[in-house]
Amino acid sequence: MTARHPAVAGQFYPGNEMQVRAEIEAAFLSPLGPGEVPEVVGDGRRSIVGAMVPHAGWMYSGPVAAHVYAALARDGLPETFIIIGPNHHGAGAPVATTTQDFITPLGLATIDQEIVRRLGRYVVDDPSAHLFEHSIEVQVPFLQYLDEDVSIVPISMGAQDPHTAAETAAEIRNAVADRDVVILASTDMSHYVPPEVARKKDQAVIDKVLALDATGVYDEVVSRNVTMCGYGPVMTMLMACDGTKAELLQYANSGDVMPMQEVVGYAGIVVRR
Repeated sequence: MTARHPAVAGQFYPGNEMQVRAEIEAAFLSPLGPGEVPEVVGDGRRSIVGAMVPHAGWMYSGPVAAHVYAALARDGLPETFIIIGPNHHGAGAPVATTTQDFITPLGLATIDQEIVRRLGRYVVDDPSAHLFEHSIEVQVPFLQYLDEDVSIVPISMGAQDPHTAAETAAEIRNAVADRDVVILASTDMSHYVPPEVARKKDQAVIDKVLALDATGVYDEVVSRNVTMCGYGPVMTMLMACDGTKAELLQYANSGDVMPMQEVVGYAGIVVRR
């Protein structure tokens, strides 16, 4: 079985191990980040069941993503991470996983083959959907930083309508019913709008995520024309993880890193049992 090689190493994040580790640590220590490099708590509470995390270039979204990964480290790590991201390229099946392990500059992230075998109705095995996609790849080195033996199930969503989200969520729930997992939804928020527009539109969507209202997320995205790329993964995560409360850890935009008139928004949210 061949492994998936990185598509965006050296672009969205560094291309060698030393630089990857340094940039992850810089994200944790950034003024926009959690402020410290976390230690993984082996006997943590394991209260986190889902999260929403951005996937832009690390120099912009890394500090916001670092809030989520710091919270996961403090909470204790699950057996496997389900990572759901939007399919920006449109290649492959509408909802696709893969049996191919992911190679990154930090080594090999292995696929949880047992969970993948339990999928297959809506979530089909199609490596072509993952070949060039960055939304899942950029999360993997953060996870490897926390656990060098991390196990993942990547799911790429080209179709992001509520019906597809509900069917995908039901299939995930069935596949992980007896397993300890965290479901990550990879998404950026508003794209290329003035900062004040991004904050207003993004907050409307964030409010629905915090209310655990999956269909409300879709309604806000459509009614307000929010250019959020991963609303399907967010809906799926909310439907699949059976959380009881959500917490916004950080919201920022690319203009907080470098002055610009049009920005991309990023939010880090965890969902707890």
